[in-house]
Amino acid sequence: MHHRATSRRTVLAATAAAAATTGSAAPRAAAVPPSTAAGGGRERRLARIVSRMSLEEKVGQLFVMRVYGHSATRPDQADVDANLREIGVRTAAELVARYHVGGIVYFTWAHNTRDPHQIADLSNGIQRAALAQRVPVPVLVSTDQEHGAVARVGEPATLLPGAMALGASGSRDAARRAARIAGAELAALGIRQNYAPVADVNVDPANPVIGVRSFGADPRAVARMVAAQVKGYRGAGVAATAKHFPGHGDTVDDSHTELPYVHHTREQWEALDAPPFRSAIAAGIDSVMTAHIVVPSLDPSEDPATLSRPVLTGILRGRLGYDGVVVTDSLGMEGVRTRYGDDRVPVLALKAGCDQLLNPPDLELAWNAVLDAVRGGEVSEDRLDESVLRVLRLKAGLGLLRDPYTSHEEVDRVVGRRAHLAAADRIAESTTTLLLNEGGLLPLNRLTHRDLLVVGADPASPSGTTGPPTATLAAAFTELGFTATALSTGTAPSAARIEQAVAAAAGRDAVVVGTYNVSAGSAQRTLVARLAATGVPVVVVAVRNPYDVAHLTGQRAALASYAWTDVELRAAARVVAGRARPEGRLPVPVRRADDPSRVLYPIGYGLSY
Repeated sequence: MHHRATSRRTVLAATAAAAATTGSAAPRAAAVPPSTAAGGGRERRLARIVSRMSLEEKVGQLFVMRVYGHSATRPDQADVDANLREIGVRTAAELVARYHVGGIVYFTWAHNTRDPHQIADLSNGIQRAALAQRVPVPVLVSTDQEHGAVARVGEPATLLPGAMALGASGSRDAARRAARIAGAELAALGIRQNYAPVADVNVDPANPVIGVRSFGADPRAVARMVAAQVKGYRGAGVAATAKHFPGHGDTVDDSHTELPYVHHTREQWEALDAPPFRSAIAAGIDSVMTAHIVVPSLDPSEDPATLSRPVLTGILRGRLGYDGVVVTDSLGMEGVRTRYGDDRVPVLALKAGCDQLLNPPDLELAWNAVLDAVRGGEVSEDRLDESVLRVLRLKAGLGLLRDPYTSHEEVDRVVGRRAHLAAADRIAESTTTLLLNEGGLLPLNRLTHRDLLVVGADPASPSGTTGPPTATLAAAFTELGFTATALSTGTAPSAARIEQAVAAAAGRDAVVVGTYNVSAGSAQRTLVARLAATGVPVVVVAVRNPYDVAHLTGQRAALASYAWTDVELRAAARVVAGRARPEGRLPVPVRRADDPSRVLYPIGYGLSY
């Protein structure tokens, strides 16, 4: 059963019927902004929904919450236990009924994303619970499906190149097509808000939290890619989210574990960080996610941006003219919890200008804190209504108030379809970047370099459903007519493992080494140098950061794939084998390891053949 029959009911009509038969608190007219009230119809209908809501129902609309389980009503017992422990409810349906949450966010680790039919059923179950409420309002289901390094939905859905890879393609059309495909597949799963694209400009190569999640280091290029992705997602009926405002690209600390500072002057912020957000707004971005970072030049109080009225209301809404939904980054991250208690954070975020409060560590505490702040007058009900209206406006614009459901038929028609997979392969080929090719070693000739050893790091797949990289590369080379053997050496190869790799390289025609986040002290450097010393030609594929190549010596060829999902690795293999030409160009500069003030490979660099 896919519940298409019930899906055609009009939620607005159901709301009116429910309100007419329920003795609720005295209706209160919601404030409608004059600029939109003149537009008539939809705004007045949304205001009527808000006026019928109790205070508790309004507060619920602000929260976007995680919940464990593959089903809205029948999760596994371990997930029931986790829900009871962390949220005080057993299931997603109970979460909606008790807290009237406006959104639910899916995570792989919460067991929300096992397979496409299951995800669609979970989404439909959540919507049935939402429409069973006194005031029936659909839930906005969201996730982090950036692609590349961050993906919550894995195969058989289409996995696409991530942001920095798309930046390397230099193609706005590729970025738009990738978002259109990603959005279409999310919508078929009932996921209608995606926390992408990343609008951060990756100024710092050592950035521990953004890196390849950014389109690059050039603000104008990033701005073009962000706008293209916004258009792609919107064309697919999914709300895109530009993140992390006011810009997380120049931080050396990870906001998951601490509170980073960005010491850009206001002029530097305007030149470096603002352009992609301006571009996103001009392209019609539906939501903007805040960053748990401190930018003293924008707010001398040194509150994190998520809690800063000068940053969110003064700059984002005032100076940049944005009037859409503002969603916090996860309120469970340490960066937003360092200065204030978990009861104050959601209230301060709302007062700063946020509309959606994402994933608080303690929902009961956060929900009651906002409720008490409104009841006590710290937050006016008009201010609350303003955010609820923005959330409802977004839901209405996505068509959720007409029909919030999906179906297995829709999943089968859209998710992982052959045309999408072929497009992902083509886009990936346009991203692979050739940085070094001594003596024209590449492309490898099957007649002279047939016997390959593939060694290297095998980080877990971002989506949990592809890899490991050495096996993927070896299989791709075998398919292309080579004889390839895989040997996993890990991200920190031991001396014994390095000796094993060196022994395995003897007599081979070439060695392909997959590297992952190589640093000055990394044993991966020793692995590459020792393999090169054997005299066997070494080809390095940096499977995440293109910066790896600056730390390595002895390799004859080096490529950057920007992600270690199968689609990127297979494209890199086709480039190495000469089945595709390297088209990618660096979207970030690679600086010398011995002298970071000097650039080894500039933005725009890339070889071809």
